[in-house]
Amino acid sequence: MNFELLIPISLFAAIAYSIKAVVDARVRKQLVASNGAPDLVRSILAGDESNRRLSSLRWGITLVALALGFGIVEAAGWQDITPGVIAVLVGALGIGNLASFAASRKFG
Repeated sequence: MNFELLIPISLFAAIAYSIKAVVDARVRKQLVASNGAPDLVRSILAGDESNRRLSSLRWGITLVALALGFGIVEAAGWQDITPGVIAVLVGALGIGNLASFAASRKFG
């Protein structure tokens, strides 16, 4: 595997995540400092927390479904990338997203 390519990609991802974290923190600080209605600020922050929890749920369910798809590919003994292998993996991702949508409607 070509690990020299992994370093710039990881660096870009880390920089993008850092910028997102700083912008989110700044928006929250300005929201609190704007002396808006406390109920409005509380509801916005509660909604943000709920979205973060549901996002974690979505990623968890989707990645578990993808792992099951890779398990199916491995159990079937497929070694080459064929349209069937890609269909199994894409289908697993689709099922994971549908399951996470159903779970978010139930818990959200």
